[in-house]
Amino acid sequence: MNAGTPNNTPTSLQELENTNEFIRRHIGPGQQEISSMLADIGAASLDDLMQQTVPADIRSQGLSVGEAMREEVALAELKALSKQNKIFRSYIGMGYSNTFTPNVILRNVLENPGWYTAYTPYQPEIAQGRLQAILNFQQTTIDLTGLPLASASLLDEATAAAEAMALAKRVSKNKKVNAFFVANDVHPQTKDVLQTRADMFGFELIYGSLEDAASADVFGALLQYPSSTGELVDIRHTISAIQAQKGVVAVATDLLALTLITPPGELGADVALGSAQRFGVPMGYGGPHAAFFATRDEYKRSLPGRIIGVSKDTRGKTALRMALQTREQHIRREKANSNICTAQVLLANMASFYAVYHGPKGLRAIANRVHRFADILALGLTQKGIELMHSTYFDTLTIKVDDQAAIIAKAQTKEMNLRSDISGYVGVALDETTTRTDIADLFDVLLGEGHGLDVADLDNLVMTQESTSIPAALVRSSEYLTHPVFNSYHSETEMLRYIKSLENKDLALNHSMISLGSCTMKLNATAEMIPVTWPEFGQLHPFAPVDQAQGYTKMLNELSDWLIDVTGYDALSMQPNSGAQGEYAGLLAIQRYHQSRGEGHRNVCLIPQSAHGTNPASAQMVSLKVVVVKCDSKGNVDLADLRAKAEDVKDSLSCAMITYPSTHGVYEETAREICDIIHEFGGQVYMDGANMNAQVGITSPGLIGSDVSHLNLHKTFCIPHGGGGPGMGPIGVKSHLAPFLPSHNVIKLKAAGTLDELGNNGAVSAAPWGSASILPISYMYIKMMGSEGLKKATEVAILNANYVAKKLEGHYPILFTGRNDRIAHECIVDLRPLKEASGVTEVDIAKRLNDYGFHAPTMSFPVAGTLMIEPTESEAKVELDRFIDALISIREEIAKVESGEWDATDNPLHNAPHTLADIIDSEWNRAYSREVAAYPSKAVMANKFWPTVNRIDDVFGDRNLICSCPSIESYME
Repeated sequence: MNAGTPNNTPTSLQELENTNEFIRRHIGPGQQEISSMLADIGAASLDDLMQQTVPADIRSQGLSVGEAMREEVALAELKALSKQNKIFRSYIGMGYSNTFTPNVILRNVLENPGWYTAYTPYQPEIAQGRLQAILNFQQTTIDLTGLPLASASLLDEATAAAEAMALAKRVSKNKKVNAFFVANDVHPQTKDVLQTRADMFGFELIYGSLEDAASADVFGALLQYPSSTGELVDIRHTISAIQAQKGVVAVATDLLALTLITPPGELGADVALGSAQRFGVPMGYGGPHAAFFATRDEYKRSLPGRIIGVSKDTRGKTALRMALQTREQHIRREKANSNICTAQVLLANMASFYAVYHGPKGLRAIANRVHRFADILALGLTQKGIELMHSTYFDTLTIKVDDQAAIIAKAQTKEMNLRSDISGYVGVALDETTTRTDIADLFDVLLGEGHGLDVADLDNLVMTQESTSIPAALVRSSEYLTHPVFNSYHSETEMLRYIKSLENKDLALNHSMISLGSCTMKLNATAEMIPVTWPEFGQLHPFAPVDQAQGYTKMLNELSDWLIDVTGYDALSMQPNSGAQGEYAGLLAIQRYHQSRGEGHRNVCLIPQSAHGTNPASAQMVSLKVVVVKCDSKGNVDLADLRAKAEDVKDSLSCAMITYPSTHGVYEETAREICDIIHEFGGQVYMDGANMNAQVGITSPGLIGSDVSHLNLHKTFCIPHGGGGPGMGPIGVKSHLAPFLPSHNVIKLKAAGTLDELGNNGAVSAAPWGSASILPISYMYIKMMGSEGLKKATEVAILNANYVAKKLEGHYPILFTGRNDRIAHECIVDLRPLKEASGVTEVDIAKRLNDYGFHAPTMSFPVAGTLMIEPTESEAKVELDRFIDALISIREEIAKVESGEWDATDNPLHNAPHTLADIIDSEWNRAYSREVAAYPSKAVMANKFWPTVNRIDDVFGDRNLICSCPSIESYME
């Protein structure tokens, strides 16, 4: 008898084994829902919809990724691959340390979709929890660095140093000088990233000793404290000497060391920066990790990235928001301070919770233990006649050896990695995971067996001596982390409840759809997330010997091959650790290509009016002059204007930056012609990868004719947004640009897809493969979807967007459509006529959506007075309908304002969002009921999300900028 399915259709064992449930679970609508939606929009099938929507001349023949794999099989295969990584004890240092992630943070933050699926807090009323956690991160930075103003995190230490250099140039009064000083003992990878940035800005980097710095004529300087090789030097005189010549001084430092040593702010520094990785975030083969950045209050308008500030809501309650938002790239465009669109919020939150959990006493205890081990190791070595490079240190010793290669080899036989990039020396950096056994093993490696040293005896001897490894003048005397938040949650029970209390204030994807156009807030499947916390991926140092990272290497190669297939390019770099970094790296490749051909004078970038705001910001990062190209009445690039401007600047045309489908949400018919025009006049085409979710399996940037694109792995390829980071922005390029992909001065790299080792192109990120530890997410997504699933995801994303647009078009104008009046994966709802007729603004509608339990779509971008909606393929029809019903209900509320039934200010839109404090207020005297305010639909009654603050006063927050933790009492008002 044949086995059968429920409808008695015979099914073979092979067919049953090949059944892939993951595709069905990732794609929200089932087949019956898909059929229903297709009927509603007037398409016979998904293929028919594609033919109606996507220009025929750019449709591809599909992908070669392979068959989809069941998630349990894919996880088992990746686990086997991960086992090929060799996790040695790492003493390499150079800004990366082993650390313990407290399990209460691991389980309830890093592994919790309530934290990792949240979006950047542009809607602060429904983001107070993560805003509080980021504010705690800023307070930690302020307290430990001794400077009054801190940012909400940057991408990594090296790029933070590059941002410090750019800030120094902006604010220095030494305007005529174009040179920046870099101390010799700065981390090598930081020097690499600095050199790349300096080359494009036309800065000269001057390297030298601290003595050299005092006499250098520069606009700024970067010092490392403690130094890369571990030395602790009093840098007060150097700082004051540079400042006396109008230079701005940045100090790269270490948060754990700052619990014991005098902070840079007290030494006179203008900027302090570094990595918060060792505060509970795994090394992860390079990232993601949050960088910290602090500076003087007078430089707040020049600070890169974001700042979380304290304001108040309409009830006068303390509330948090992103402050000084006019510095954001999508507003300032080419005038932006930086192209840091993505911070590292999830990792900054982890570091802040680490500080909260341990508190000042716990952090000091950890630091003292690490330093004690360094003293014990130093004492034992010097007793045996071993010479140390420095007599002062916090956790790092640089040790003179007769045969470096033999010591390194011996260490590796004991599964230990030492630093080996300094001739005649080895480096040993200790951390909170170091044990007595580790110290004994280090003695065996460095001195040989039978050395006669006992760790306990050495410890007793250290205790009887006054340690001078931290000079008396540099011993920290000031207090830090005195705020109650750092002194209240030290039991796991209290910490668990604190984390949960913040999570409850935030709306994330585990509550409802987040329909942000251009941001692709899709499912981040659990099976994709699980490998991130495997120690085989998390505990590897980015500068470990490559032969210890064979699992990573194979995964990176396979993922790169898939992405090359998806993009239609020839080579790929994984190094950029955000989408904005990808833009920067892609433009660098273009500029280096022109230089190689003797055309380094090409410095004009054509950018359509509709482009992402990061595009012009990135262009200015490589000193390109931006020329804006008009769009026609339908939102398409004006070809006549493009050709005229390309011809006008043909001798200096570097590139054009375009987005496809366009930022207006349509497949422009002329994409190939745009590329041809730019190529005709000697330029290159950069295609923004933000909208790849409407390309995968249907078309590709390479097929269309572009030369380079970045891929937002945190959008199309399922890495979660994490509240505003992490991200990954690898770039794909055509073969002629492959030789100009980012290199690295510590680990030699090849461009994926080629066999050629890259030359000295410079790095764009601190680690060779960027934020490598989150790449398993995209790897698992592609492996479980396969060619068929990836294509279907794109088709359903387009279906869902067209379905939403069709259902809304009778209530709101849809601003732009393409062929056959179709849109791509997102649509723009035009609110300007409604605003004119009723006075109801796009902000009112965005906040009112909070009352319905939804995050607002992208507001006023790319067109002011609009909402841009992207439902993604992961949302089922029932959720789409709930969102559509909410917007239709809001339109009916607007009609009551138009008719005069509701006053222009006494209405639920103007007063949104409504909090529990509103509903229980005994003096309710509004023209609408409490039920209308809080429960505007039956769906809300079934699943109510309460904003914890009312609408926040942005103007008050900017006029009264406070970026540190307010008093506990303010939260109890």
